[in-house]
Amino acid sequence: MFFASDNTSPAHPKVMQALADANEGYAMPYGNDPIMDRVRQKIRDLFEAPEAAVYLCATGTSANSIALACLCQPWQTVFAHRNSHVEEDECGAPEFFTGGAKITLVAGDHAKMDPKALREALTFTGRAGVHNVQRGALTLTNTTENGTVYSVSDVAELAAIAKSFDLPVHMDGARFANAIAATNASPAEMTWKAGVDVLTFGGTKNGLLGVEAVVLFNPDKAWEFELRRKRGGHLFSKHRYLSAQMEAYVTDGLWMQLARQANDAAARLSAGILDIEGASLMHPTQGNTVFASWPRGGHKRAHDAGAAYYFWPMDQDLEGPEDELLSARLVCSWCTTSQDVDQFLSLLRG
Repeated sequence: MFFASDNTSPAHPKVMQALADANEGYAMPYGNDPIMDRVRQKIRDLFEAPEAAVYLCATGTSANSIALACLCQPWQTVFAHRNSHVEEDECGAPEFFTGGAKITLVAGDHAKMDPKALREALTFTGRAGVHNVQRGALTLTNTTENGTVYSVSDVAELAAIAKSFDLPVHMDGARFANAIAATNASPAEMTWKAGVDVLTFGGTKNGLLGVEAVVLFNPDKAWEFELRRKRGGHLFSKHRYLSAQMEAYVTDGLWMQLARQANDAAARLSAGILDIEGASLMHPTQGNTVFASWPRGGHKRAHDAGAAYYFWPMDQDLEGPEDELLSARLVCSWCTTSQDVDQFLSLLRG
C-alpha cells in the first residue's frame, strides 16, 4: 500500500532487461550510442515530428530547467501556474539555469492555468519597458500537480494566448503519459499541434529508473540545449544506460500501458474513497493522483497497517478526534494493484 509517490515504485522488468542487454560490450559515449539513434527515431515517429531534436536527461529538474533556459533570457520571466512543478518542486533550478530569469505565477483552479489570468499577467508584464522584467516563455504542467489534466483544447487556448505575445511554450510532462491516457489524445495533438515548442517527456515516474526526454519540435535550439546540458553537468558519459531505458519505454506502447494501469488504479481508489461517509475529493481525479479527505480514524488504521502516503498539507497529524477530516495526497504507480487499492480502502472503512 505505497501511495506516497510514483517515484517510490520499482522499474518495469522490461526496462531492467533493456539495461542488462545494453551492458553487453562497448558503446560510444555522450549520446553517440546506437540505441540513442533508435530512440531519437522512435520519439520522432511517436510525435509525428520528423525534424524534432531529442535529448535525454536523468532528472526532470535538469530537463525542465535546461529546456527553459533555452527559451528564456535572464532578464525575462517564465509564466507558470502558482502550483506548477517548476514553482513548487525545483528549488529555484529554473532560475539558476536561466541565469536569473523570474517566474511569474498565474492563477487557476485545480492547478490548471486560467486563460484570462494568463492574458492579464502577460499584458501587465513589461509595461514600463527597460525598467521591467520582460516576457519570456510559458510553461504548462501536464498532468498538473493537483492530479488534473489539460485537454488538447486547454493547451491550444493557452498556447495561442502566449503566441499572441510572441512567447514560446514549454510543457513539463513528468506525467505526460498519464495525461495522454486520460484524454486519449495523440502525443502530437497534445504538443506541437496545440502550440507546444518544447516538451519534457517523463519516464522516471512511470516505470523507468531515471530518464526524461527533452523534445524540441523546432530544432533551432538544439545546439544551445547540448551546450547548456554539458555546461550544467547533465551530459552522461555512459549515455547508453539512459538510451536503453527510453527505448524500452517507447517500444510496443509500454509507456501507455503503464500510465493506464496507474490511472485506472487512481480511479478505483478515488471512487472507493467517495463511498466513505464524510469523505470528499479536493481535486478531480483525472490522472494517477488522488487528493482526498476522510475521517482521522481511517487514517490511523491505514498508518498502523503500514500504508504510505502524505498528509496534504503535511502539517496534520493523527492526534485528535476520530471523526475529524484530514486530507491527503495519494499517488498510484504502474504497479499499484487492485488488491493494494482494495486493502487500503478496507482500512479506511474500518
